Amino acid sequence: MSITPEEFRQERDIDLRTEHEVVNIDPANRTVTARSGDEEIVQEYDHLLVATGAEAVLPPIDGFDRTGVFTLGSMSDGKDPWEYVGRARSEEDLQQPDRGPACQFLESCTGPVGIVGGGYIGIEMAEALAANGFEIHLFQRGDRILKQFSTATSKAILDPLDEQNVVVHLNADVQALEGDDEVTAISATNDYVPVEMVLVGTGVRPRTALAEDAGIQLGDTGAIATDAYRETNLQNVYAAGDCAKAAHVVTGDPAYIPLALTANRHGRAVGQTIAGEPTEGGGVAGTAAIKTFELEAARTGILDHEIARDAGFDPITETIEAKSRAGYYPEGGTVQVTLTIDRSSGRVLGGSLVSEYGEGAVHRSHALVGAVTEGITVGELSNYDLAYAPPFNTTWDPILTAAKVIDGQR
Repeated sequence: MSITPEEFRQERDIDLRTEHEVVNIDPANRTVTARSGDEEIVQEYDHLLVATGAEAVLPPIDGFDRTGVFTLGSMSDGKDPWEYVGRARSEEDLQQPDRGPACQFLESCTGPVGIVGGGYIGIEMAEALAANGFEIHLFQRGDRILKQFSTATSKAILDPLDEQNVVVHLNADVQALEGDDEVTAISATNDYVPVEMVLVGTGVRPRTALAEDAGIQLGDTGAIATDAYRETNLQNVYAAGDCAKAAHVVTGDPAYIPLALTANRHGRAVGQTIAGEPTEGGGVAGTAAIKTFELEAARTGILDHEIARDAGFDPITETIEAKSRAGYYPEGGTVQVTLTIDRSSGRVLGGSLVSEYGEGAVHRSHALVGAVTEGITVGELSNYDLAYAPPFNTTWDPILTAAKVIDGQR
């Protein structure tokens, strides 16, 4: 974590109580009840923030109870598989040639490891494990990985995975995690792959049981419903972070996009509101970035045509590829830009970028975030005064080139 419990208590004078589970919220009496071991604590409140986060979604697969199977839904979840592969043995065990059903030392472990889910967590785990010499098999139920990105970006990310010998199984519906006590194989559509460990990263959902029991209303997304100031249907009770909904900047409709910046921004807004300065939490654009070996990618806004049509838009999409720096500059690479706009109005709905690592896909995406958030047209985007210098860019930034190209397709 970025701030330790000691820093909370000593530097910020916050009564932080770890290893306490809140089991009840009583809005009538304005109390919360928490348990720590055999001790039960009832705490009164004037204002209450519910920030219970999200929990991993488990698909209907047999075998989640087997040793060596780990779900990934939070930072802390990464600790368990690390300890599993790095658990110390005695000197006598170290001399045994058979390392057992699961590799016990990260330094000597090679896999094979199965990863279920081709989203952010699955791809990042594949990179980390492959870089440490593991044999990786990644299973994706759909026909492409990173479905939040454009089709062109998803396809581009497959190349570095293949180069690093990460086997990607597309359209692979995992049916069972085989084995007796320990997991030994993944059984999927047309595949049966022996494994020593399985990591499951198939998404998260809002953790809302505590809120529901207290009478806090949920929205259509399944997350806690709030107003613009993050207040719930209960007076002086707020919700922020991965347990709560937000409004999408493109459609204005409720959206559930659990990301770190949203949680931080909304939590800060609640604090300012409670302190007497009413502050709106702001909307979300679904902006995200990922690094996969020597590629970086970013996305923002709405790229899926079905979602765009449901929101009343007539979407069109165009993908271009351009140099990342001046052609005569001795270094540089390429940037692939995908733009989705509304055909009739020209409004920029979303964008997806991919480049070699360090060639600017992520930083360039910030201009698109502004365009998507402000609701500008692609013509206006093409007139953005973006910086130019040979070490950093071409005269016409790839985003400007993409804007000109798609504007001509309307």
